[in-house]
Amino acid sequence: MLPFDGFSLGGLFAFFFVISAVLFIIHIAVCVWAYRDSRNKGRSQEFALIVLIGLLFFPLMGLIIYLLIRNQK
Repeated sequence: MLPFDGFSLGGLFAFFFVISAVLFIIHIAVCVWAYRDSRNKGRSQEFALIVLIGLLFFPLMGLIIYLLIRNQK
């Protein structure tokens, strides 16, 4: 069996953990931004909550849809 030559699974685990933590923080920040943006544009609180829940469960598709409908009244 050959040694890993400096390649450690702990380092790989730490790398993916940091990347996933950063992506999670960005996801939560986008959800908060969309909620606040919809409230600032004069939408109802129910609409803002639907946007928030939609972005929590469907992050990329929800953001695209929100950006398309955010300026429509």
